[in-house]
Amino acid sequence: MKWEKTITTEKEYEKSIARLSNIFGADPDSPEGMEAELLVTLIEKYEKEHYPIALPDPIEAIKETMDRKGFKDKDLIPAIGSKTTVSLVLNRKRALTIDMIRNLADLLGLPLEVLIQPYLLDGKQERVNQKGRYA
Repeated sequence: MKWEKTITTEKEYEKSIARLSNIFGADPDSPEGMEAELLVTLIEKYEKEHYPIALPDPIEAIKETMDRKGFKDKDLIPAIGSKTTVSLVLNRKRALTIDMIRNLADLLGLPLEVLIQPYLLDGKQERVNQKGRYA
């Protein structure tokens, strides 16, 4: 199959995967290696459009990162505020503010894209606007 266009169908996607598996280990400077590089790009584009991976829930991402880094609730006080505010945020009783989001991104190394997403707060879908208020 000659790769002259983007992958647009599931059949083309499957053929692309099969071809890539056959030439994956090719020398990068060989024709097969260059074809493999092109196929990787085309396959990634197709997967991004047809099999998007949802970003994790902001609060779950915070908790998982805390667990992975061995952080306790008290370790979030510099980023969020008081011990009470940390508890309210982690228990979904209070939304993250823009300042908290910035601070948590720095402290935990989480992408802003994860932290700014809408998430469930007290059983309702909430959004935080630029002033840190519910929208």
